[in-house]
Parts: sequence; structure tokens; C-alpha cells
Amino acid sequence: MQSERTHKLKDDDDRDDWGVLVLLIGDHDHRPWSVDEIIREKGDKIAALDALDRLRKAGLIHQTQDELVFPTRAALHYTQIRT
Repeated sequence: MQSERTHKLKDDDDRDDWGVLVLLIGDHDHRPWSVDEIIREKGDKIAALDALDRLRKAGLIHQTQDELVFPTRAALHYTQIRT
């Protein structure tokens, strides 16, 4: 039972991470995003902040001291080859 719950949490984290990354690399001309804008867009502060933390630690986003977020070149390249 614990394994199923852990798997579901991992899936939720992956979905949150991908959702934030797609927001940052979307075809729109909105770069960089502020952390507050991402939180508003996602509608869940904890999930958004956790996703930003995981993406930053994975090297897929940069976050400035004034809370602006943008994708790294690696993230942009990955999303191009993934689609």
C-alpha cells in the first residue's frame, strides 16, 4: 500500500514539474515569469514552489534573487526533442 501511495505522489510531482516547465517554455512571449505569477497560474502555492525547487535543483530553470524564473538552455532543448 505504501508503494502505491509513493508512486502516486511521484506522479503528482512529475505532473506539477512538467506543468511549470511548459508554462516557462510555452510559445507565448512571456519570459521571464515571476514566482508569484507561476503560483497564480498553477493555483496551488505549495505545489508550485515545490516544482520550482525540484526544477531548479535539476538544472532546468534559473531563478533570480528578485524572484524571476526562466528555463535553462537544457530545458529548452529537452522540450524540443521531447515533442
